[in-house]
Amino acid sequence: MFANTATRYGSIARFFHWAIALLVLVDIALGVLGKFIPRTGDTVDVLQILYSTHKTIGVTVLLLAVLRVAWAFSQPRPTPLHPTRAVETFAAETAHWVLYASIFVLPLSGWVMHSAEVGFAPIWWPFGQNLPFVPKSEDLAHTAANVHWAAGIVLAATVAAHIGGALKHSMVDRDATLARMWRGTDAGDPKFGGAAHRAPAGVALLIWGVTLGGALTVFAPSNHDEATLQTPSTQTGGWVVQDGTISITVMQIGAPVTGTFANWQAEIEYDTDSGTGAVNALIETASVTLGSVTDQAKGPEFFDVQTFGQATFAGDITQVDGGAHTVVGTLTLVGQTLPVTLDFDLVIADGVAEMSGTTTLDRRDFGMGAAYPDETSVGFSVEVLIVLTAAQPD
Repeated sequence: MFANTATRYGSIARFFHWAIALLVLVDIALGVLGKFIPRTGDTVDVLQILYSTHKTIGVTVLLLAVLRVAWAFSQPRPTPLHPTRAVETFAAETAHWVLYASIFVLPLSGWVMHSAEVGFAPIWWPFGQNLPFVPKSEDLAHTAANVHWAAGIVLAATVAAHIGGALKHSMVDRDATLARMWRGTDAGDPKFGGAAHRAPAGVALLIWGVTLGGALTVFAPSNHDEATLQTPSTQTGGWVVQDGTISITVMQIGAPVTGTFANWQAEIEYDTDSGTGAVNALIETASVTLGSVTDQAKGPEFFDVQTFGQATFAGDITQVDGGAHTVVGTLTLVGQTLPVTLDFDLVIADGVAEMSGTTTLDRRDFGMGAAYPDETSVGFSVEVLIVLTAAQPD
């Protein structure tokens, strides 16, 4: 029998229940396993497969959840087996509503997180990686990650309670609760009708309100995490940096990932008559953010911020033609010092200079990512973009 009755679950409802249950349990296991595997060159392929599987299962659960809810609203809900046990029936019904919400909140938050950042591992399905109206945003990705984490805790706790209740019915009460969902056993007295929905749904809504409220407020990204420019403490005879960004872009699994350094300083000398000058810059590499791989970028295989917390650049500025300039100098990064040339455009008006320049580095020259010998996972080239505004001292 495909449809539900007042005393039994039909085959379609049972299929949705067990298919989603199996996929959710596998996805929880994959998510937990991924947290305990460090991201290194030796584990990157395994982690990509693991997280791609995790994300694909999540999207599948979301699709099944839509179908399940649509089917559930078209079907009668079988009567509770113990309608006189008010507290037990209320708790079971509340758990059902919490679970219904979780199979939407968890995969949706994960998909938003994946869409807001350049994903570490792609979703294996043909409809693209991104959600409409979800911009690439580090803060949004962090917020979605917080919601995903909090929803995962609620789901895990509710699943544990749900399984515990089923085992109690099977082993202690020895009733047909589990058999009714497993084999479609006919059980219960239809005269009692279905379980009440409003109060349990209200409690479930309260649980999710507290969960999501905490994820969006208490654990939300702090303003202190935003990129802030640290101007030099001394500017003797030099230009005063007012604003600017240093960003890097690297290819990861064939897609560009862009990050920034939040904290850096620059001392700039420039003579407008001769078009020459000098620059000295200090960059705190521990302030780098690089999407979903920020922690990996800070690790010993790449920037190794625990050992080398700063990078320095010093060079001489030369005017090439009009606003076109070049600066030739040396970059010291992760203990390696190499020559670097940066071409930039400079526009000066009313004592304010606006500069935009680029250069390309090869991570292998600095011994970074040695465990990634090809560009399958991480590209060799790193595009550096520097944009800043500086004022001429009085």
